[in-house]
Amino acid sequence: RRQVGRPVAMEMSGVSAVDSPGSGSASSALGAPRPSRYESQKRRDWQTFGQYLRNHRPPLELARCSGAHVLEFLRYLDQFGKTKVHTAGCPFFGHPSPPAPCPCPLKQAWGSLDALVGRLRAAFEEHGGRPEANPFGARAVRLYLRDVRDGQAKARGIAYEKKRRKRHPALPVPHARAPVPGTLPGAGARRRPRGSPGWRSPRRG
Repeated sequence: RRQVGRPVAMEMSGVSAVDSPGSGSASSALGAPRPSRYESQKRRDWQTFGQYLRNHRPPLELARCSGAHVLEFLRYLDQFGKTKVHTAGCPFFGHPSPPAPCPCPLKQAWGSLDALVGRLRAAFEEHGGRPEANPFGARAVRLYLRDVRDGQAKARGIAYEKKRRKRHPALPVPHARAPVPGTLPGAGARRRPRGSPGWRSPRRG
């Protein structure tokens, strides 16, 4: 029997939906190339978001989805989180390695949410959405992710640093040695001694 209003089943090892039964068997049976891990994750995330929109009260169409609805979805995912985020009143606030358990809530880690939004942003445009109307790229979503990052960094006593691209050092360009002032090119060449083969006496005017 179909259950109405059933919550979206989630697998939060990266914020993804549980695969439907037999979802991967059809492609393998037909001998289709197996998608990459990123593509599979993106497909599951897109299915999860679509199911969230269908379970929304009232049901929400993708064309009417805005940044505010994306924020609702991200906050909804916190109930499946596995990252302990200490509150301001917790004695372990700002402690990277708490020595004892505490009743602080579990939430989605900032890194998981940031990666999820990136995948859904790409999936939205792959499904015909216009880049300028992409709700996952809304300013409100970017600000929310930044607040989550800063808040979790303080609460957990850790620092999030952006990964910088490694730049290969530029090879030095060889430069020609400038001649010493007052000398002519080749003036420092070694002269043949007098009387040796090939020696010529200088001409006198």
